[in-house]
Amino acid sequence: MPQDPGRARQARHQGVGNEDPHALRASGLGPAPRRGGPTWGEFLRAQAQGILAFDFFTVETLMLRTLHVLFAIQVGSRRVHILGVTRNPDWAWVTQQARNLVVGERLQGVRFLIRDRDSKFCGPFDEVFRTEGVNILKTPIRAPRANAFAERWVRTVRTECLDWMLVLGRCHLERVLRTYTAHYNEARPHRGLDLNTPEPQLDSLPRPALRERVRRHDLLGGLIHEYELAA
Repeated sequence: MPQDPGRARQARHQGVGNEDPHALRASGLGPAPRRGGPTWGEFLRAQAQGILAFDFFTVETLMLRTLHVLFAIQVGSRRVHILGVTRNPDWAWVTQQARNLVVGERLQGVRFLIRDRDSKFCGPFDEVFRTEGVNILKTPIRAPRANAFAERWVRTVRTECLDWMLVLGRCHLERVLRTYTAHYNEARPHRGLDLNTPEPQLDSLPRPALRERVRRHDLLGGLIHEYELAA
């Protein structure tokens, strides 16, 4: 007599999750993974002050050459470090930029490093940071939102700076990024930081009065404006 398909399915469903723990242990299988715990977003918010995120972005020059920019952003303070610009970003070049960052003593308080699975971030790159006690966190494949702070900065530097100018070459791009990054870190207020800057400013001047004179300082040929009280 053939078995009732409905009863067979019910029996299979009843067996799911009721495996004998002794049989699992004898087969060398551990318990099911923990489903609780913080989400990725909760982890980023809780550990923001100790997270450094790495990423690349590309810039096309006037002569249609592609330049690769390696940068890092401190998630808690939003402070950006431009680590280098090159046409050929191989693993040796990337590892050297990591060493330069460590030698510059810019890893104070960093516990986690977020990067994607690009082959340029190889073993020697990770080892530079592991020797400093930093844990390497790799984002999933094709998941740019996992490194959202770095992706957001790429969008910011493009919309506020690079989309409005023609880049002549590597040296020109380095000067532009150096100027914009200094503005971003020291003078540009951030809503995520209660309108503070990534690098706290020791401002001993009082708040401007209604008739106080304000001086404007132009950067990058007038593309960016900074304002301060006139002396």
